[in-house]
Amino acid sequence: MLNNPTSGVKEPTAVKSLLVVEDDIDIGEFIVHAIQQETRYQAVLAIDAFKALNAIRARKPDMFLLDYQLPGMDGLELYNLLHTTEGLENTPVLFMSANFSEKELDTLRLPYIEKPFELDDLLKEIENIIEA
Repeated sequence: MLNNPTSGVKEPTAVKSLLVVEDDIDIGEFIVHAIQQETRYQAVLAIDAFKALNAIRARKPDMFLLDYQLPGMDGLELYNLLHTTEGLENTPVLFMSANFSEKELDTLRLPYIEKPFELDDLLKEIENIIEA
């Protein structure tokens, strides 16, 4: 919160937002609902890379939560494309998947969480990354 020296009132800071890209709609909706109910963040769901690219036109997120295996374009390709978008170059990411290349993500030093995961673990990782 910012202090306003003239009024002595604290002004609220903007609510941080996440773009969740998950092709399993049930899982994606569950994650978005959990983020919005259990944290102070907003979340938007996109079920594929095309919808993710459209979503960032409406609002640039403060973090990406990307499924590694997406139809058409995998999560890493989407991440690379998003990071070439003006204003998103330094947006942090957390990958999630049951099947992905740990070696590739480790080499790139990109954080990930393996499915299935505990919801509390996911929310803790999100908090650590978005507040870093």
